Amino acid sequence: MSLVITGATGHLGRLVIEDLLAQGVPAAGIVAAGRDVTKVKDLADRGVVVRAVNYDDPATLDGVFAPGDRVLLISGSEVGQRVRQHGAVIDAAQRAGVALLAYTSIANAGTATMRLAQEHQATEQAILASGLPYALLRNSWYLEIYTDQIPGYLQHGAVVGSAGDGRNSAASRADYAAAAAAVLTRPDVPAPGRAYELGGDHAFTLAGLAAEISAQAGREIPYRDLPVEQYAQVLEGAGLPPEYAAIIADADLGLARGELQVAGTDLRQLTGRPAVTLREAVAAALAKAG
Repeated sequence: MSLVITGATGHLGRLVIEDLLAQGVPAAGIVAAGRDVTKVKDLADRGVVVRAVNYDDPATLDGVFAPGDRVLLISGSEVGQRVRQHGAVIDAAQRAGVALLAYTSIANAGTATMRLAQEHQATEQAILASGLPYALLRNSWYLEIYTDQIPGYLQHGAVVGSAGDGRNSAASRADYAAAAAAVLTRPDVPAPGRAYELGGDHAFTLAGLAAEISAQAGREIPYRDLPVEQYAQVLEGAGLPPEYAAIIADADLGLARGELQVAGTDLRQLTGRPAVTLREAVAAALAKAG
């Protein structure tokens, strides 16, 4: 039996593997599967099994999974292509007879109406239809979505969006990775066949984000709430393709409706620790930015 991490060449996948290794999981029992395996050569050097797979090429998935494997399907990044891509992984896992298929979905996928949720919802339905034992890891936003933009916020003097007073349960990639590793390994995690709603311990608004950046940076960085069409134009001006800009702006409307606020403590219960706070994340980002 192996623990197979698809999308292992991305940020989240690597963090999951590092967490597994830190727990003492034997490297030979971990499979890192992804497109550009040169990005995980260091993991191969440490004994992790590395397999080149491409969600767009189902043939590359043949033989990656084996009966009894526990698999983490990390959602693809190509919006509009993910249902087909994820379906190839689900089909391969079903043929192999894996013991568990865990999937990184989106918060409140059962009720969310934002456009970004649609492919996650379709993937969840495909997983349920497969008959495989499953775990749905419904992640809220990454804190890094915001903290990576701090240099831009400081340069332009504002945080902009269309989220109104909507509260966001964003957590760090490291916390979501630890939760995924727990689902794959911990014997005390409930039996497969449930959804985990994962988010930070303290939800915040974008105005709260701006206030935290202002306090730590020592200068006023306001939050400017824009009509969604205007926000999409701002995103286009920053270089996003028009269709993707519209999807991201629409996600802010979902945030305004509370679709990214998570109730409960699933994340803390899985990781066994408090989640990284907004204050801690902002401090780390400012220190990195110098």
